[in-house]
Amino acid sequence: MDRRILIRNLIAGQPVERCGLWIGSPKCETVSLLNKATGTCGEEALHLFFDDDVRWITPQYIKSTYRHPSGISMRFWKDANPHAMEGGLLAKAQTFDEIDSFQWPDIKYLNFDETIKILSESGNVYRFSGFWSPFYHDLTYLFGTETLFVKMLIQPKLIHRALYHLCTFYLEANELFYQQVNNKMDALFFGNDFGAQNDLLISPEQFEKFFLPWIKKFCVQAKKYNYQTVLHSCGSIYRIIDQLIDAGVNALHPIQSKATNMDADYLSVHFKGKIAFVGGIDTQDILPNGTPETVYDEVLRVRKLLGNRIILGPSHEALLPNVPYENLKAMCDASKVNL
Repeated sequence: MDRRILIRNLIAGQPVERCGLWIGSPKCETVSLLNKATGTCGEEALHLFFDDDVRWITPQYIKSTYRHPSGISMRFWKDANPHAMEGGLLAKAQTFDEIDSFQWPDIKYLNFDETIKILSESGNVYRFSGFWSPFYHDLTYLFGTETLFVKMLIQPKLIHRALYHLCTFYLEANELFYQQVNNKMDALFFGNDFGAQNDLLISPEQFEKFFLPWIKKFCVQAKKYNYQTVLHSCGSIYRIIDQLIDAGVNALHPIQSKATNMDADYLSVHFKGKIAFVGGIDTQDILPNGTPETVYDEVLRVRKLLGNRIILGPSHEALLPNVPYENLKAMCDASKVNL
């Protein structure tokens, strides 16, 4: 079975014989716990043990990718304001000059050798890659979340200017990466959390004004190289899914099912057949606290509602250590049952 073809067809909405499976990206502590439970060693051994279909290999989080001569990190503004509170490096900026003169990252310091090596050795799996490009989160680190929201209302041109610098870097970085990686990747996987538990963090109108145009650019660029597009956003984002579909997003991750109107029931009624899904198995309660039987039944329920156009997995990109081995195994086993 060619997993790359299967998942590509699944995301494209073509008939496939089964749904997909991805256990996510386990945290280091999770890897240690699951290695003990399974008698394996390392993260890749876990993917092989659970027989999933996807790997996430992004140059953005490989340390050797950004090689600034002074050792500065690519997103040093996050180091300066890690909790996105008040006091970000651009919190007091009032002019375009202050934005333009900021030390934005430069693609001349990028090197993709390690990423391409990992992709080349990843085997028969579907590969999420490209730059994670968390431009919304970058704004919260740079300005502080509350200051950002205020400036979006009273100084929107200033925020547009900062977005231009951020997204231009990510687009140029992706362009350089795509030219070197060729067919070793399958989809751009990029992410920004636009939702909270009950609703969006910003209005659909603000989303359309500030962020949707850039999402369109990322999708157009990826499709120029024949890559599919998978957008990550936690939270309740049902009010903008139609906008994402129109923008060219092929699949949506992670489907935070306990958030308002993000359960498979609602999604199957409103969006089934319009977009693919990745994730969908609740990590707030069912996976960490349920029994294996509860998890198994939940996976079957989600599969029956959404059909094969889903890559089943935890509703979080990071598999956390509070998910017991028995529950993860139940999720994986139920994903492969013939319905």
